[in-house]
Parts: sequence; structure tokens; C-alpha cells
Amino acid sequence: MAKKSLKGRRIACLAADGFEKVELTVSVKALRSAGAEVDIVSLRHGRIRGVNVHEPAGRVKVDATLDEVEASRYDGLLLPGGLINPDLLRQSAAAREFVRAFDQAKKPIASICHGPWVLASAELLQGRTLTSWPGIRDDLVNAGATWLDEEVVRDANLVTSRGPQDLGPFVQAITALFSGVQARPRDGYALKSAPQRDEPPAAMIETMRWMPRPSLRTAVALGAVALGLYAASRRRAA
Repeated sequence: MAKKSLKGRRIACLAADGFEKVELTVSVKALRSAGAEVDIVSLRHGRIRGVNVHEPAGRVKVDATLDEVEASRYDGLLLPGGLINPDLLRQSAAAREFVRAFDQAKKPIASICHGPWVLASAELLQGRTLTSWPGIRDDLVNAGATWLDEEVVRDANLVTSRGPQDLGPFVQAITALFSGVQARPRDGYALKSAPQRDEPPAAMIETMRWMPRPSLRTAVALGAVALGLYAASRRRAA
């Protein structure tokens, strides 16, 4: 595949605070290296915060907010994961409608890890076949999807992967997807979803076990934010 196979293509990366940093940065870098123009689209202006699992990580600059863009301006959509990011996006009517517009136009959509939560809330998964972080398998199945425990699954205009461990194959798949390469036929999709796993990933358990404690400064800051939000909600209710 030509190095600049995405030259002239414009991709929207929809993300909010709490995105899994490696999933966004590696994917966006690969797309830009292939010649694509990638805009970070979000719920607010400024710089949104990434995470490494649950630890705060670096920020990325937002290029446009949802009320400033239309799906018609883009050739494809990227939805990175993380726990907080898709949970925020799926609660936004504007985000759901933005994602829905890509699918209605049959434009390519790529999502990884917990990103397909947004697809479920946009009501786009009935009859689709995909993968995701295994922990949200039941959510996607209940939304009408067939879930496969594979590193990459492509179903027409949709490419999905399970998580950071699959970033290599995911980047290759989305580069092909956004460049217009047609999906290769496969020997049929499973009629039933792969079963839910019996245990969570051991690597994730060990990662959480050895994560450092939050600093006192972080705890105080989070407490102040929580108190501020509580006070604001009381004023609105009064």
C-alpha cells in the first residue's frame, strides 16, 4: 500500500476527555503519515485530557466542536476508546447524530476498545458484526450486534478492534478502510456471538494493582471540582 494512500482524505476523530491516549495518538499519527488530514472533534474547545487506563495522561488540542462541523465535510470517522471518553460522548445528542450521519452516508467508521459504546447509543448496531473491549461485549450484543473475540473485525463500512493490544492490526485495517480498499470476503460471519470471557484480562488486573496512588494535589483538585458541581446543581434546583 502506498505510503500516502490517504492523501486528500479528511478524517474526523471524535473524542472527549478521558480518551485512551495511545489509541488516539497512534491511530491519528498513522493516518496523518498516510497523508490524511485529521481533525480532533469534541464536546468543548481547548485541550482534552487523555488517560493511560485511569491515570491522567497528555492532552490533545481540539480542532472543532460538534456544533461547528458536519459529517458531510469528512470522508471517515475514528472513535478511540477509554472508559470516560465514550461514556461522555454517548450521552451527547449531538455526538450520536454526528456518528449516525456517517453511517447513513455509508462512510467508513473505525472504533476501538470502548468506542463502540457510542455506536450502540447511536442505534447503529442492529445486525452488525464487530468486536470491542471484551468487557462491553454484552452491551453490544444487547444492542443487536454479533460480537467476535478477534483482533480486527470488518463489516462493510465498519472496522473495530478490542483494545491497545491490537493497535498494529487496527492501524493497518483503518488505513485500508479510509483509503477505500474493499473488504476481503471471509468465510461467513458467525451466527452467534463469541461467549463472554470467564475472567478479566490478567494484564489489566496487574496494571491496576501497580498503578501509583494519586497525589494529594490531585485528590484536593478533584474534590474541589465535585463540590463546585454540587453547588451549581443546588443553585439550579433552587
